[in-house]
Amino acid sequence: MDLSYPADSERYREKVRAKLQEILPQDWKGLGALSESEAHEFATWWRGVLRDHRLLAPDWPTEYGGQGLTLLERSILAEELMKVGAPQYPLPNDSISLVLLAPTLLYFGSSEQKARFLPGTLSGEYVWAQGYSEPDAGSDLFSLRTKAERVGDKWQLTGQKTWQTAGTTANWIFVLARTDPTSRGAKGLSFFLLPLDQPGITVRGIRNMVGQLDFAEVFFDKAEALDAHLVGGEGNGAKVALGLLGFERGAGGMAAVAAARIELDRLVRLARDRGLHRDASIRRRVASSYAEVHVMRCLALRSLAMGLNDEPPGAESSITKILASQHRQRVSELSVDVLGPDAVSFDGPVGHELQKPQPLGTDALSSGVWIQDALQSRPATIYGGALQIQRNTIGERVLGLPRDPRPSPSNNTRP
Repeated sequence: MDLSYPADSERYREKVRAKLQEILPQDWKGLGALSESEAHEFATWWRGVLRDHRLLAPDWPTEYGGQGLTLLERSILAEELMKVGAPQYPLPNDSISLVLLAPTLLYFGSSEQKARFLPGTLSGEYVWAQGYSEPDAGSDLFSLRTKAERVGDKWQLTGQKTWQTAGTTANWIFVLARTDPTSRGAKGLSFFLLPLDQPGITVRGIRNMVGQLDFAEVFFDKAEALDAHLVGGEGNGAKVALGLLGFERGAGGMAAVAAARIELDRLVRLARDRGLHRDASIRRRVASSYAEVHVMRCLALRSLAMGLNDEPPGAESSITKILASQHRQRVSELSVDVLGPDAVSFDGPVGHELQKPQPLGTDALSSGVWIQDALQSRPATIYGGALQIQRNTIGERVLGLPRDPRPSPSNNTRP
């Protein structure tokens, strides 16, 4: 297998490196080297810089503020940003707004929806949260209960969503709701856009075990969405929702590999400081982690190649999800073992990332960072599809094994 990039892609990489060197501060050491207040100030400034240079949404069409970059160019840009410790999506909701919703609107949205929401999302006027998961419909997304009823040229939504990442900082939300009360499963669902700042909507933060309001739950009591803000047409919500989940494929994989490598290099520095870099057990575990990162790179390249060939998203992404989430937990467990008794001290600064490896410049000796990451890594094998669901997907759709028995409607006692 040839794991190298084409010559023209490497020339684009050099162009990106030169541009980043030009626009980043001269004394830049990475986002991780900044204090919490400095990081917030930088993120706000950096978002504007990326927007002005058309790097915030580089793959968007030029008429909406992008450069029309290819998937490969977007992947290179994301990777190089990660290597220098500069965030590709500086503010908490940017990954939801720019990675999930924007491509969905580009593909499924009407011309009026694109003209209004894409420039507004880029400018920061619209800050998005995702309304998919529900208390009784986590991995089984299409068993959701939130309903929408048409009232004139509007829809009234009633129900509850939970686990909205950065939900407390959003002002709009995209919601999957049932518009046909007689339907079941993926049928009869529709995809809505609606403002959170309106009567009938209550947002409550969910504090995680690190003490941060990373998630939220949203309650709808006849909240209103305009018919003009129905994306993809009535009853086509499942198609839109699955399309949204498939858009972030390929371009972010190599950046994730770069982030994992930076984290491991930081762990090695910690082990050296503790005098454990010669410990045979620690060395074996570190070497195994580096090997996992190389496997992740190969999988990312394969996913990128599939995207470049316009191949549809495959169930193989479940393999990447399992490997990446388990890798994060193994690395965080190794860091706790390296810290030893200091793992209970929580000294030093905390990290800037909540569910990802920390950026370049992060203090390798801060137990606060490592313990925060250890706690944050625990749900990694649940969110984004639990390991059990991922293994079923691999077994059924990759290996061709018989499907798990599904309960019949007559045996479903849920009200």
